[in-house]
Amino acid sequence: MNVPTHLKYTASHEWIRTEADGTLTVGITDHAQEALGDLVFIELPAIGRKVKAGEACAVVESVKAASDIYAPVSGEIAAANKQVVESPETINADAYDHWLFKLKPENAADVAPLLDAAGYIAAVGDE
Repeated sequence: MNVPTHLKYTASHEWIRTEADGTLTVGITDHAQEALGDLVFIELPAIGRKVKAGEACAVVESVKAASDIYAPVSGEIAAANKQVVESPETINADAYDHWLFKLKPENAADVAPLLDAAGYIAAVGDE
């Protein structure tokens, strides 16, 4: 299983990378894209939307199923990746190279309790 150690994770299969400017880049994990299969549609949140931690704010659809994507922490949507909307299959090719949205967190400390790579692997092992 491909789980980069420099990222944080959620039990709901989002990966989170903290950027130099304090924003959080959010995508879905390799495990999630593999479980979903070929992605065919992605709906992203509007820039400026305020979200709460755990709130469904995006949707990815595959030939098998649709799955909600959740905000890892509370904050404001700072960017949405139109490239993945136009070409959802790029996430299947490399889930960690293609992000969904960027989030400006209300509180940067909220990132600390998210799962590290080992914690995510342990959580996925329970599935």
